[in-house]
Amino acid sequence: MEANKQPILQITNVSKYFPVKNSKLFLKSKDFLKAVNDISLNIYPGDTIGIVGESGCGKTTLAKMILHLQKPTKGQILYNGVDIYSMDKAETKHLRTEIQIVFQDPFSSLNPRMRVGEIIGEPLKIHYKLSKDEYEKQVMEIMMKVGINPKHMNRFPHEFSGGQRQRIMIAKALILKPKVLVCDEPVSALDVSIRSEILNLLSDLKKEMEFTILFISHDLTVVEYICSRIAVMYLGKVVEAANEADLYAKPIHPYTKALLSAIPVPDPHHKSERIILEGDVPSPINPPVGCFFKNRCIYKNERCNASPELSEREPAHYVACHNC
Repeated sequence: MEANKQPILQITNVSKYFPVKNSKLFLKSKDFLKAVNDISLNIYPGDTIGIVGESGCGKTTLAKMILHLQKPTKGQILYNGVDIYSMDKAETKHLRTEIQIVFQDPFSSLNPRMRVGEIIGEPLKIHYKLSKDEYEKQVMEIMMKVGINPKHMNRFPHEFSGGQRQRIMIAKALILKPKVLVCDEPVSALDVSIRSEILNLLSDLKKEMEFTILFISHDLTVVEYICSRIAVMYLGKVVEAANEADLYAKPIHPYTKALLSAIPVPDPHHKSERIILEGDVPSPINPPVGCFFKNRCIYKNERCNASPELSEREPAHYVACHNC
């Protein structure tokens, strides 16, 4: 997508299948839940790329594979040109410092028995040998950057609000100065009034610390606000990928159009045409042959019996559809 840049992450034909055992009397058969299906995506340094789609479309599974938490069934994930699943133990440990995550629920992600300073500084103890003064200095610096008073480093997580706990999670993720930050719906558990503060904090820290963001969400207004590029997923596949402005101004895939039509507009006089999709999302255990979206698509025809490739329709605008 960007000819002059080398991708920091290259995701090539990646799939992830989970075995599902079905037992009928004495006969046992094994099916597979196809969480991610043949995804190819390049992520460039400095990107803020959004991954959007309905719950269960494979967004978090894709993130876990990038984080080296779940090995792909098929395909390859390269970090700076190196396959992350061919790395040895030392290289994998170093990769942990390069790619970090901010989870959805800040309360359940924090150890209630540890003080905040210990939680934030724990990655430093694992990866580096620092003096006590240097350790405390780095913890206090990152706390100030995320807007938490360093004087509160001896408090426990339950003594902070939801927004403050998410700031603590961001501090823990960024204390190692990673090159890629995966944000798995980091504001969905927060009050609406706090969301913009966290999004602005992430944007400011990205500029200051120069890292790349992979932002997972099903909230299209949040993704529009923070992301420069967006990939839309449906049933484990990317169906459309484009720059933020192009995707919202000129969506091409019928699924993307339906998602965007569901965004509420804060104007009582504005009349928008809501696109209602027919039917339900197919089972990821037994997806349709060919195009996974064809059973819900108004454009379906015989060509949809073959799986569409993600192809460039306009500059930097990719769509997987035979008929649109």
